[in-house]
This record gives sequence, structure tokens and C-alpha cells, in this order.
Amino acid sequence: MALWAVGELPDDALAAAARFHAESLPEIEAALAKEGTSLVLAFPPADPVHRGWRLAAVQGLARKHAPLRVNGVESVEEAALSAANRYLDSAPGVTGQYWPLDAEGVEGP
Repeated sequence: MALWAVGELPDDALAAAARFHAESLPEIEAALAKEGTSLVLAFPPADPVHRGWRLAAVQGLARKHAPLRVNGVESVEEAALSAANRYLDSAPGVTGQYWPLDAEGVEGP
């Protein structure tokens, strides 16, 4: 799967969702349509209140672009992003999911 880094977003969840949908979403959809490649969206770390809109965006993209797969993760750690991408490459049935990651690639307790 290709890794797509979502740029910095505002701290406010509503403002972040608005910016994502206005600026990032058109580029992501164009890439999905043109490249025909499944994506892992890498969101920057944020307050847990962002989880709802991020999950909804990932699920909507996964449904719209099936059979391509779209998943989301929350991290800027290279090791975590690589681990998540390796896992998702080996899990062809996983799509429409969103996970916050720790430094090793999995959310801690």
C-alpha cells in the first residue's frame, strides 16, 4: 500500500476536518482514481476528539473506492508508519480502519 502523509491540520477538530475535506480529500481521491493503488493515510498526532471525523473520512473513502483499500493511522514516527504499512500490505481484507500508533506501530494500553 502507498503511504499518504496528511499535512499539518488545525488543533480544533471542526477546523481540521474542514481543511482536510477542502484541501487533502480532492488530492487523495485523484490519486486513488489515477493510480489505482490502495492507500494508508498517515494523519499527524491529535487530540482524541479528531478520531470520529478521521474514521468517517477513511471509511467513506474505502467504500467509495472499493476494491482498493484505504486505511488511516495516526503517527509521524517512521518506524511506526513502516510497521503499519507492512502489516496492511499483508492483510488484504483490512480496509476502512483507523489506528493511533505508538513509536513501535501499535497503540499502547
